[in-house]
Amino acid sequence: MKKNEWKERLGVIYSTNPDYTFQYQDEIEETTLPKEKQALRVTLDKRNRGGKTVTLITGFRGTNEDLANLGKLLKIKCGVGGTAKDGEIIIQGDFRQKIIEILTKEGYTKAIKN
Repeated sequence: MKKNEWKERLGVIYSTNPDYTFQYQDEIEETTLPKEKQALRVTLDKRNRGGKTVTLITGFRGTNEDLANLGKLLKIKCGVGGTAKDGEIIIQGDFRQKIIEILTKEGYTKAIKN
């Protein structure tokens, strides 16, 4: 058993059953869809960002590693900062048109500008 096994069982109610074994829920990471089947939405967002404008790319279906790689590519091509987490990519500034062009060149045919 692991040294800090209790950390993975937070929220489990105590059991008096001597035969009880905790069932770990393994998070199954979704496989990445092919580029031509990805339905990405590119939008402009200003909410909860202190008045700053960001370009938000949502709808990515796949692994976190592939999401991070796409986010890195877009940040490099646009020459700005950003982040990729929780199934969305945030690029600082208004780069909707440029991101649509980059995505279509990379093979994402279903990129939609909102």
